[in-house]
Amino acid sequence: MSWEVVIGLEIHTQLSTQSKIFSGASTAYGAQPNTQACLVDLGYPGVLPVVNEEVIRMAAAFGLAVNATVARRSVFARKNYFYPDLPKGYQISQYELPIVEHGELHIDTGEGGEKRIGITRAHLEEDAGKSIHEGLDGFSGIDLNRAGTPLLEIVSEPDLRSAKEAVAYMRKIHSIVRYLGISDGNMQEGSFRCDANVSVRPQGTDALGTRTEIKNLNSFRFVEKAINYEVERQIDVIEDGGEVLQETRLYDSDRDETRSMRSKEEANDYRYFPDPDLLPVLIDEAYIERVRASLPELPDAKAARFVAEYGIKADDAGILTASRPLADYFERTAAATSAAQQVVANWIIGELSGALNRDGLEIGDSRVTAAGLAELLDRVADGTISGKIAKDVFDAMWSGEGGADQIIEQRGLKQITDSSAIEAVVDEVIAAHPGQVAEYRAGKTKLIGFFVGQVMKATGGKANPAAVNELLRGKLSD
Repeated sequence: MSWEVVIGLEIHTQLSTQSKIFSGASTAYGAQPNTQACLVDLGYPGVLPVVNEEVIRMAAAFGLAVNATVARRSVFARKNYFYPDLPKGYQISQYELPIVEHGELHIDTGEGGEKRIGITRAHLEEDAGKSIHEGLDGFSGIDLNRAGTPLLEIVSEPDLRSAKEAVAYMRKIHSIVRYLGISDGNMQEGSFRCDANVSVRPQGTDALGTRTEIKNLNSFRFVEKAINYEVERQIDVIEDGGEVLQETRLYDSDRDETRSMRSKEEANDYRYFPDPDLLPVLIDEAYIERVRASLPELPDAKAARFVAEYGIKADDAGILTASRPLADYFERTAAATSAAQQVVANWIIGELSGALNRDGLEIGDSRVTAAGLAELLDRVADGTISGKIAKDVFDAMWSGEGGADQIIEQRGLKQITDSSAIEAVVDEVIAAHPGQVAEYRAGKTKLIGFFVGQVMKATGGKANPAAVNELLRGKLSD
């Protein structure tokens, strides 16, 4: 039997404000446990929450960025459940009237096409604390610093049909919240994580299968691996005559498996009701238009502009605009060099990104500045060095040896452009390899690469490749 996979994601992104959602307490990451917990988050009698206005703006900005409806009236509710890291016994969230509804975005299917993914809603809520199980001699600790941190929970429609589509969707959301500046998207610190709802059904049927929820996935790689494992597990259960249980599961990355955590709660289990301490949030058209006017150029629009303005390939534009700092780096480099813009894109996607990935750095920490890369590409464009030597110069720049011009001068790397000097080397190479010359003249023209390699080796890679090719072809054809 063929199976169809149905996936919906609930993405939790921590909003980058300096204070918590219902109090003025600090939200700095990495503070000593329980030094940032405040009385509002702890649920002390007599304290009253007050909505942080900045989180309303951030939620509205996200809604506008994904073509959603931003509610003119939204309501906070109490979501009741017991867990040790939730001192109040309830979480303030939104239920029936969220601030954002009915949005969409388009993902690249990886096959040259696009797919629309619906966004059911995005609502504001407070985060809970954190349970700590390590280093406490069999006990568990509770760190309530994170309690009350503002979250935006983004719920997709069940439109995703594979783990790869789920990752593409999650990456797109990650890119948008970072472009908007509403979240740093730091997955290692828990600022961006997701729950995946996964089910399978026989191909060609419409009824949804029983879903399971995989909680707290905090890397793109884990999202893909967890979903793929869960899909195979559910198919095996059904084909063996069993029944998939609706439950919450955790992903164990060490064993690459999902494990049952608890039975899945329904909305009625949480006993939602409007929070009596918080008034409804009312926003008007003028507010919406002010937020709209503040939006930056978003990834899809920027990618389209890069193709039109710089003439680079669409796939490359998509890569360069996935991160706003990377897109800015490209534009600064392109503005500062005479090299072709596609060459700039190739170097940033290739050499620069490779060095960043190897050393675990973000583009903002690049050891070669945009101006530095532009200088290097100018030396290739004006024929001072070859593209091959440029890669060695880039490595030296990355290691901190100086700028491109300085390294080229110190190492004596300037390209040999004197045609008579190159011709002398070409003559020597031809004379030294009569057998290969005969084979070339007999029709084995691919040997041109061999001859070029010999000339470049003899000149230490400094001969102008175009001149070498022209001279070789002329002399070998005589």
